[in-house]
Amino acid sequence: MKRTLYLKFVLAYFIFGVFAFIIITTFVPSMTKEHLIREKAKDLYSEATLIANTYAGGLYTSETSLQTVKMQLDSLAVYLNSSIRIINPSGRLVLDTNTPLNVQDVVVIQDFDPTVTKGSYYIVGDFFGNFDTDVLTVLAPITSNYKVKGYVAIHSNMLDIAASCNSLLNISYITLLIVFLLSMIILIFFTEIVYVPLRKITYATEQYASGNMHYEFQVDSEDEIGYLAACLNYMASEIARSEDDQKKFVANVSHDFRSPLTSIRGYLEAMLDGTIPPEMYEKYLRIVLNETERLTKLTSSLLTLNNLNTRGMFLERTDFDINQVIRSTAASFEGTCRQKAISIEMILTEDTLYVNADMGKIQQVLYNLIDNAIKFSHHNSVIRIETSVKKSKLFVSVKDTGIGIPKEDLKLIWDRFYKSDLSRGKDKKGTGLGLSIVKEILNAHNEHINVISTPGEGSEFIFSLQTSDQNDAEL
Repeated sequence: MKRTLYLKFVLAYFIFGVFAFIIITTFVPSMTKEHLIREKAKDLYSEATLIANTYAGGLYTSETSLQTVKMQLDSLAVYLNSSIRIINPSGRLVLDTNTPLNVQDVVVIQDFDPTVTKGSYYIVGDFFGNFDTDVLTVLAPITSNYKVKGYVAIHSNMLDIAASCNSLLNISYITLLIVFLLSMIILIFFTEIVYVPLRKITYATEQYASGNMHYEFQVDSEDEIGYLAACLNYMASEIARSEDDQKKFVANVSHDFRSPLTSIRGYLEAMLDGTIPPEMYEKYLRIVLNETERLTKLTSSLLTLNNLNTRGMFLERTDFDINQVIRSTAASFEGTCRQKAISIEMILTEDTLYVNADMGKIQQVLYNLIDNAIKFSHHNSVIRIETSVKKSKLFVSVKDTGIGIPKEDLKLIWDRFYKSDLSRGKDKKGTGLGLSIVKEILNAHNEHINVISTPGEGSEFIFSLQTSDQNDAEL
C-alpha cells in the first residue's frame, strides 16, 4: 500500500477544491447576474406600471400638468437611483428626469420600437444608442380609452447591478474558501482515524509476513478498524503461541526419543565391549526392553494424536454399556495394581447403563485416566470410579488420592508433552500425551472434562457422555 492510498485521498480532496472553484467562477457569475437583472427589472416594471397608471396617465388626460409630473418623477428617480422617461409611440421624448423640462426642444429617439422587449418587460443595452453604457430598461405602456398613448421607460445603470453581483460573488468565494478549509477537518479525521491505524496494521502485517509473530501494536479505536487490529493481534499471538508450541513439541519429542535411545545404545555398547558381564545381560536386556516399550508407546500416542487432528476424529457411535467398559478397562490394570497394592473401587449407577459414543475411543479415555491415577497414587491407596446420571447426561469420575496437581498447572495439563514438576519424579515412562488424547476424543464427542485437584491429596477427573434411549426401552 505504501503511501498511495493517502496520496489518492489528498489528491481527490484538492481536485474537489479545484473543480468547485472552476464551477463557481464559470457558472455562478452569470447565474447571479441574470438573477439580479430579473429581480431589478421586476421591481422597476412594477414602478413603471404604477407611474403609467397614475402620473403619466393623468398627463395624457390633462388631469395633471407636465411640470407636476416632472417634479414627482424626479423625486421617484432619485429614490430608484434610475432615470425615468415618458416616450410617445413615435419615439418623441415627452419627459426625462435627467434633463430640465423644455417643451421647445423636441427630442426624438431614432428607430424607437416598443416591441423590442419581445414579449418580456425589460431589455439590456444602450437603448437605441441613447446611452454610452449598457442599461437595464423596462417599458410600461400608458393607455387611455383602450389606446396606447405612450410608454414609461425606467433605465437603471448596469454598473450598479454589476457591483451588486460582485458583492454576492465575493461572498460566494469566501464561502467556498471557508468550506474548503473546514473540509480539511475530514482530511485530518481520515488521517488520524483511518490512515494512521491502517499504517500500523500494514506495518504489523509486514512484520508478521517476515516471521516476527511476537510484534505487538495497539489501535485505540472501537470501530471496525480497531476490531480488525485486535483480531490481527490475536491471530498473531495465536500463531506465535502455535509456533512456540511446535518448537516445544519438537523439543519434547526429541528429548523423549533421545533419552531411551541413549540408554539402549549405552547398555548395548557396554555389553559389546565387555563392560557388562554376560551374567548381567538379562537384567540390562529387560531395561532395554522397557525402553523400547516406552518408545513404542510414545510413537503410538503420537500417531493417535496425528490421526485425531488430520482425519477430524471419525467416530463410530454405537449404544453400549458403559459399566461393562469401565469394568473391563479397570480389570486390565490388575497386575499393575497388585504391584503397588492399589485397589480400584467402582460405584456404578445401575447394573447396565447405555451411552451413545465411540466405544473404542471412550475405552481409551478410561484407560488413560486410570493409568494416570495409578501412576501418581501412593502404595496401599484406593482409586474410585463413580458414575452418575443427570437428565440425559452420564458423568464418569476417576478419583485418586495421589500427589495431586498444582493450581498453576491445571490449565496446562491438556497440552501435549506437558508434565508438572510434581509428576516428573513419579512418571518415569509417561509421554505427556495421555490427557491431550483424552481431551481430543471428548471434544470430538462434543463433551467436556473437568479436573479437581489438591496437591498432596489427589485429583479427580470428571467427563460427560450422552446417555442412550435404549435405557428407557429396557425400563
